[in-house]
Amino acid sequence: MYHIKTATVNDIPVIQELTEKIWRPTYQPILTPEQIEYMIVMMYSTAALTKQISELQHRFLILLDEEKPIGFAAYSTTDTPDVYKLHKIYLDLGYQGKGVGKFLLSEVAERVKASGASILELDVNRFNKAKLFYEKQGFSVYKEKNTDIGNGYLMEDFVMRKPL
Repeated sequence: MYHIKTATVNDIPVIQELTEKIWRPTYQPILTPEQIEYMIVMMYSTAALTKQISELQHRFLILLDEEKPIGFAAYSTTDTPDVYKLHKIYLDLGYQGKGVGKFLLSEVAERVKASGASILELDVNRFNKAKLFYEKQGFSVYKEKNTDIGNGYLMEDFVMRKPL
């Protein structure tokens, strides 16, 4: 039985544990080991996650199978009132392809729609196979963007949007 828990700073260790299990295998085919390490520290260190939750007001959700954490998502408002941003959505590889990711994404979409959003936006690496998943969920490419994240690394993304 799947259920979703709203995360707080107290759940940072759970998010970090899931990151270790999911993030590396997801990006190993498309990023160098050095860039993976750099990005994990940049986005998933205790300080970075605390800032995202406390200062940037990112809302984190943890997906559980019974009591076992199997994935997470994070979203927030943007400078455009009716557009919300899905910053992160990751699911244990053993649960992928079974409708569980769709369940988590649908919950995010329902929550942002209830908050007044009419568009859910996300960035996905141009080489990430998850793009196909997002397209099946009603997202389409809005634009491309390159983001310099420091240390000589570049994030090459599609910005995708889904009307709610």
